[in-house]
Amino acid sequence: MLKTSRLIRDSVHGEFSLNDFEVKVMDYPQMQRLRRIKQLGFISLIYPGANHSRFEHSVGTMNLGSRLADHLNLSDYNKKLVRIASMLHDIGHGPFSHASEPVLDVKHEELSAKVIKKTSLNDVLSEEFDTKEIIDIINGKGELGPIVSGELDVDRMDYLIRDSHYTGVAYGVIDVDRIISNLKLKHYLILDEKGIQAAESALVARYQMYPSVYQHHTARIINAMFRRCLKEIIEKKLIKTKDIYQYDDIDIISICRNSDGFIKDTITKFDNRNLLKILSSTRLNEFLNPQDIFKINDETLKKCEEEISEDLEIDKKYVIINIPEYPKFSEMKTQVAFGDRLFHLSDISSIVGALKYAKFNYLDICVYAPKEERDKFKNFKLENYLSLPEKTVHKFSTSHTSQLRLFD
Repeated sequence: MLKTSRLIRDSVHGEFSLNDFEVKVMDYPQMQRLRRIKQLGFISLIYPGANHSRFEHSVGTMNLGSRLADHLNLSDYNKKLVRIASMLHDIGHGPFSHASEPVLDVKHEELSAKVIKKTSLNDVLSEEFDTKEIIDIINGKGELGPIVSGELDVDRMDYLIRDSHYTGVAYGVIDVDRIISNLKLKHYLILDEKGIQAAESALVARYQMYPSVYQHHTARIINAMFRRCLKEIIEKKLIKTKDIYQYDDIDIISICRNSDGFIKDTITKFDNRNLLKILSSTRLNEFLNPQDIFKINDETLKKCEEEISEDLEIDKKYVIINIPEYPKFSEMKTQVAFGDRLFHLSDISSIVGALKYAKFNYLDICVYAPKEERDKFKNFKLENYLSLPEKTVHKFSTSHTSQLRLFD
């Protein structure tokens, strides 16, 4: 390893060091841009303390990647490789993080690869590494890939703890030390049986962080409004999507403030926290096959939104049908070693197994519109516009919850 040249004092992990080369990479503009991208996008409109950046998360992930690499007793070169890949894993994130990703129709991992290969960052990285190795790790490929991008990776560990810390939501507190000390690497990360409870806790934490933070009902409204705004920005050619990795949050806000019409109105609504409201919703666990909801494509949704806006005489730009993100929870597939035998975590943990079904409990398909249009939705039924899966009789029916939301 190169000589330590800088100490980082992190609000989550405490003090840790970077070597000369890592400091050099960290000071490149591509990495510094992450200081100006909020880790949780617009969630500070819900949790005022959630102003932490992708930069903090990236450096924290590097620290956890280093700790895991040390525990796995990797070679010095591989330790350095894991550290730099962990630092750069989010280098291609667009403005406001995941809020912008669905509009761009490209994953941030692909953009990260582009930044590493096509910008000046490639020159400095090539002094020490084959950049293809870095990109492979970021994409979860090869023997070292699962450390940064796998079922139970350091990326998830850091953002759970960090997001919990800054939002003040206690669910994301996990036992990182216990998880790291019980992992071993054999083509993929394998968890020793002694780490099962810690892994269960991490998965339950992420499950609980979804409705509390990541898929909070107001966060979904904000993200849906922003994505529609970003689509119009792109359609008006105010930004180039191929260069999205060059923009930060401030750039997009500035573009919005200097625009007119719907774009200007959206940023003004954010400034005044004058958001659209949930005027109709149906819980996914009311359907026999809730996973079918995620098969509904954007064209179908757009057509339905236009029909609703025409029938109810509402500007179509302010009618949004929102389908939540599909909850994958890939940690369920984590390999657990019992002696010489391997099992998936979901097969040996009744808690994790239960989450296979519970993951649809908190999600709903919603229609957002201005609160002034509330009366128009009194007899509204989404199924009159959109073909939905067959419903089931649920012991704890949530249909009354959907009605109550009309008057929130």
